[in-house]
Amino acid sequence: MSRQLKTSGFTLIELMVVMALMALLVGLVPIAFNRLNESAQYRDTVRAVLTDMRTARYLAQSEGAEVRFAVNVQQRSFGVEGRTQHTVPEPLQMRAVMAQQESGANGEMAIRFMPSGGASGGSVDLLRASGTGVRLRVDWFSGRVEQEPVGP
Repeated sequence: MSRQLKTSGFTLIELMVVMALMALLVGLVPIAFNRLNESAQYRDTVRAVLTDMRTARYLAQSEGAEVRFAVNVQQRSFGVEGRTQHTVPEPLQMRAVMAQQESGANGEMAIRFMPSGGASGGSVDLLRASGTGVRLRVDWFSGRVEQEPVGP
């Protein structure tokens, strides 16, 4: 009667495959994290601009006084005048088009929301590094804030 001894363990090939997979994961995780972080910053910034524009419109109508949504392209900031200003994170680009009379020195621009519901009109583009992004447009007649995609 011959007895076979059964040994347990991993072969050298199996260990090498596991190590190669681990090295691949370690190399890909930072790339995925950077993309995830950039997407989160983009979504948060779009949401903040949209919220501030709509807040300015609401305040103008509810308080019966003009309210300005200010943008400073050079300082990469935006917000309702008289309230906390937000900054655009570095990988994102910001462009703005607004009425001539609402433009000032040092890249300062604004959209003026009227108590009657109208606005001076304008738009703010937020772009990713790839050139894609979103345009937040304020209709001059109704003061409504609309969102549309922007391609490269």
